[in-house]
Amino acid sequence: MANVFEFVAEARGTTGSSAAKVVRRLGKVPAVIYGGDGAPEMLTLDHNEVVKHLAHEAVYSHVLDVKIDGKTEKAVLKHIQRHPARPQILHMDFMRVDASHKLKVHVPLHFINEATSVGVKKGGVVNHTMADVEVLCMPSALPEFIEVDLAAVDVGCTIHLSDLVLPQGVEIAALLHGAEHDHPVAQIVKSKAAAEGAE
Repeated sequence: MANVFEFVAEARGTTGSSAAKVVRRLGKVPAVIYGGDGAPEMLTLDHNEVVKHLAHEAVYSHVLDVKIDGKTEKAVLKHIQRHPARPQILHMDFMRVDASHKLKVHVPLHFINEATSVGVKKGGVVNHTMADVEVLCMPSALPEFIEVDLAAVDVGCTIHLSDLVLPQGVEIAALLHGAEHDHPVAQIVKSKAAAEGAE
């Protein structure tokens, strides 16, 4: 199997929605790579290979190798446009990575100790308000995921962005804009059944 962190692409000279439709009809995915010192470049990728790669969660939070006509560029996946009804990838955006500059990337959250948390043992229900979080860090410090430990969370308590334990060199992008952006990540609420029983 091909390296899951390597996307093999071909450069394409044509742009616009009609050109993209032609690419899709051929079983390919139109894409663009931009950023860094280079000009934006239109790409074409094999749809089946893309789908296989995207099945791995780590792809969304790793520095990837985008091999364009044999030349490899380092990039992160910034955006995916999916068909609303069919399992089809319509477009992808890659952003070039400079090892000497920080980047902003969405990293998945992994919730642990959910079933054994203080609040759940009391009959509470975990309410997730985020599935991922945007971080700011150097490419070398990019985490694959961030763990959210729910072990000590009681009923009525909330974990906020500022409560997350981050790897060294990683910052939460939203928190750089002030305390009012300290959004909830998860909370344990009283279950409906428990509330009715108390009444």
